[in-house]
Amino acid sequence: MTDDPRPIRADVGPDGLRFDRDRLARKLDLLPPDAPVVVMIHGWRYAPGFARDCPHGSILSLDPAPQDRRAVSWPRHLGLDGRTGLGIALGWNAKCDPWRAHRRALACGPALAEIAETVHRQSGRPCQVFAHSMGVRVALAALPYLPAGRISRMILLAAAETRGRALAALDTPAGRTAEFVNVTTRENDLFDAGFEWGIHLGLRTSIGQGLGRTRANWHDLWIDQPQSLRSLAALGHPLPDLPRRICHWSPYLRPGTIALYRALIDGRLSALNLPRPTPSRRWSRLILGTWGFPVAPGLPPDLGPMGRT
Repeated sequence: MTDDPRPIRADVGPDGLRFDRDRLARKLDLLPPDAPVVVMIHGWRYAPGFARDCPHGSILSLDPAPQDRRAVSWPRHLGLDGRTGLGIALGWNAKCDPWRAHRRALACGPALAEIAETVHRQSGRPCQVFAHSMGVRVALAALPYLPAGRISRMILLAAAETRGRALAALDTPAGRTAEFVNVTTRENDLFDAGFEWGIHLGLRTSIGQGLGRTRANWHDLWIDQPQSLRSLAALGHPLPDLPRRICHWSPYLRPGTIALYRALIDGRLSALNLPRPTPSRRWSRLILGTWGFPVAPGLPPDLGPMGRT
């Protein structure tokens, strides 16, 4: 059983957090000392046990269903096969309206903190976190419950969280000792605006627009900026600029992105070397198109797939 390459499954339900601590201990004992332990967290509209909406059969699986066009395997492409790295797949019930999912995400923070504490108690290792959309809210919500050093890095994709919450998390002991890579793109502007106005009535700004201030351990990575693309290519991580104007899943579906995150996770690439260009204006990708040219009259924007995030 110890050579089973599947991620450790962890689910947050009405009775709290459930996961196989014995299997986790066995996997940690077999893991090389310098191999990463990564907790992966899905976003809205996924929920454990809900057929095709179960994240453990989709993005958190080594072998997701091929017909799901958003189901690229996070653990496989991040190298979390139990030998070069260990994946922990955290599922929570986000199959509901966005307001309830928003509240549930905040309430799941202690579960992630419990996982990080368990990993540290069993092995002395810190965890890294890889999260998308409302999963970012779960990730940041764990930091107030943790001491310094339990989380070494968070890679946050198309985050559904506010600048205020992020700054409060950064000011905790665990937040001060972690590294944050906030991956964002103007392809996500519609979703950022929906989050800001639908949930926060326009009174809060999403970190999808960047943190808004400089912090030494926070890196905003704009993956649709020409300057970013040139710099990443020079670092050995070319990313194609796909012909989408709106896409919430681009930060992990775009070819080359997960290879970039894997290099950050395993230490081959330092976040200090990531580009930090000035972001373009909001809605510029929708209005000007993918290459900065005006959209032809009558040409509708490509809204991409809608649904789970």
